[in-house]
Amino acid sequence: QVQLVESGGGLVQPGGSLRLSCAASGSIFSINTMGWYRQAPEKERELVAIITTGGTTNYADADSLKGRFTISRDNAKNTVLLQMNSLKPEDTAVYYCNAGVRTRTGTWTIYWGQGTQVTVSS
Repeated sequence: QVQLVESGGGLVQPGGSLRLSCAASGSIFSINTMGWYRQAPEKERELVAIITTGGTTNYADADSLKGRFTISRDNAKNTVLLQMNSLKPEDTAVYYCNAGVRTRTGTWTIYWGQGTQVTVSS
């Protein structure tokens, strides 16, 4: 069994910053790509950014996120981070992390965290 636990969400004023963290634990042999997604009210879940084991990153909607969001990971700690700066009200959403995990039994599965609420409002 594998668990992903997010933290770091909260209420922030426009222009502020938050750093989200997601730690994977359990029966993990290795982790491939890790990522962050978000789901705003009455909208579908959408990709924010992904990062490979080697550190290659890809951001969705690059023009909107460029220079504001940064994804990173610590492979030794099975952790993925999302640094969010210059936050806007339209960034308000539940943020989810996910990870492609090879368990100690040899199976590959994509796991999701429970989500953390980010609210950008004055």
